[in-house]
Amino acid sequence: MHAAVVTQYGDPSVIRTEEWPDPVPGAGQVLVEVEVADMIFVDTAIRRGQHGGFFDVQPPYVPGTRFGGRVRSTGPGVPDSWIGKTVVGRGVDFGAHAELVVAAVDTLSEVPAGLNLETVVAVTGDGFTTLLLERLAPDLQGKDVLITASAGGMGLLLIQLAHRAGAHVIAAARGQAKLDLSKAQGADVVIDYSQPGWEKAVLEATGGRGADLVFEGAGGELGATAFGVVKDGGWFSAHGAPSGTFAPYDPADAERRGIIVKGIADLRVDLVSTPVTNEEVLQRAAAGDLVPVVDRVFDLDHVADAHTALEQRALLGKALIRVR
Repeated sequence: MHAAVVTQYGDPSVIRTEEWPDPVPGAGQVLVEVEVADMIFVDTAIRRGQHGGFFDVQPPYVPGTRFGGRVRSTGPGVPDSWIGKTVVGRGVDFGAHAELVVAAVDTLSEVPAGLNLETVVAVTGDGFTTLLLERLAPDLQGKDVLITASAGGMGLLLIQLAHRAGAHVIAAARGQAKLDLSKAQGADVVIDYSQPGWEKAVLEATGGRGADLVFEGAGGELGATAFGVVKDGGWFSAHGAPSGTFAPYDPADAERRGIIVKGIADLRVDLVSTPVTNEEVLQRAAAGDLVPVVDRVFDLDHVADAHTALEQRALLGKALIRVR
């Protein structure tokens, strides 16, 4: 099969389209002909050799986690009735940026009528985390909610949810095009965080009180600044790290100020007690509550270009990989 292969850790040039052995489904698994695959920023970090504590993968490997496609064959213990179904799910040990991928059958969902495959793939990964954050966060109605990295795939979904929940939404991103997109998705106030002193604009937008809640998707110095504008007794989620690290904060300061913080490790733990299913994500997408914004679709020979576009912050919304 044709596959995009990360040949070694490094910049996007290490990704090559190669012939790769066809995967074979094991017990409880199926083999899927991939049509569309997701692309998220963490894919670029793993390619650089980062996040080793979270993702156990070594080059050479086929990147990509979430996909949509048609089931070709089944492994032991899986009924043949799965064959031919159009499904969305995640690969076993990555592998979605290829013509074929193996997936555990209990991670798959059939694509519902009324949703096209690109929409389903675009919404499942980001939508999953978005709904988890929605469940974990306090009631948003009437609250000042700051969303950073607001023009990314998940940032836009968070804007939509916060807007529908009746929040006063403050979106922070870089550049006018991203601010315009954030505004179009329901943000009440947009702030360019590439400008010095952007945190003052957040305080101004909240009447000097600070944000009640922050969905922090930028990480690094921007994330640290965002933590500084949470009001005492507020809520803060540090779930994004496109800057290279998750938002740093002082736990003692958070405790003193009564701020509840949810880091990426907390989200993994909370997922056990706060389950979110693919079916719920797809139901919310079908209802129009989650509307993914896809900026560009790359083919399998240009996965490296997708990585470059993500790293250069050149996308308005999401990138997808079209395999078939």
